[in-house]
Amino acid sequence: MTNYAAVLWDLDGTIIDSEPLWMAGEHELAERYGKTWTQEDGLALVGNSLIGSGEYIKNRLEADMSPEEIVDFLVLRLAAALRQEIPWRPGARELIDALHAEGTPQALVTMSYTSIAEPIAAATPFAAVVTGDKVVRGKPHPEPYLAAAEMLGVEPADCLAIEDSGTGATSANAAGCHVLVVPHFVNVPEAPRRTQLPTLENVTPDALRALFG
Repeated sequence: MTNYAAVLWDLDGTIIDSEPLWMAGEHELAERYGKTWTQEDGLALVGNSLIGSGEYIKNRLEADMSPEEIVDFLVLRLAAALRQEIPWRPGARELIDALHAEGTPQALVTMSYTSIAEPIAAATPFAAVVTGDKVVRGKPHPEPYLAAAEMLGVEPADCLAIEDSGTGATSANAAGCHVLVVPHFVNVPEAPRRTQLPTLENVTPDALRALFG
């Protein structure tokens, strides 16, 4: 691959450092039910669909809330925080702007809901946005990345996806994308059409192309 038809971005942990905000909400729920919420519990949810996470939390906390009610609690909490301040990951916003300046189409592909994605989408030049409440099958199923490529009018095999989790990388690879993994909280296994960088800081569009060229 010498150029990309489009670059498709994950959100949580990739563009923004939102995992601590998610985990704070999970701890708040655990305290409500008199349970202990561990770092391992929080990491087990990284990259998952929100309803899947809600089901995990319900079972783990023996909560009388439904998975949907748990998700609503966490989403409202995080969306409010993001309206106050966006915790950008190093190099992410700069790379998004550089790709836009050279005319590369980009899409946001996240399992977070629309209310969470909206502040980021408003601050970035994404041509398409796919959120977890707009797909039937979330990551690791390929549907989110297939939908993003279709919205941009490009072939998934000609796209680069940028992810931080194994769940997301699996989704993008299954859709046919090349994947750049920038791990944050969890390790991601190696796989064909997948490479890793420790950070996006000072990464340029030319450097991205060189990775898969």
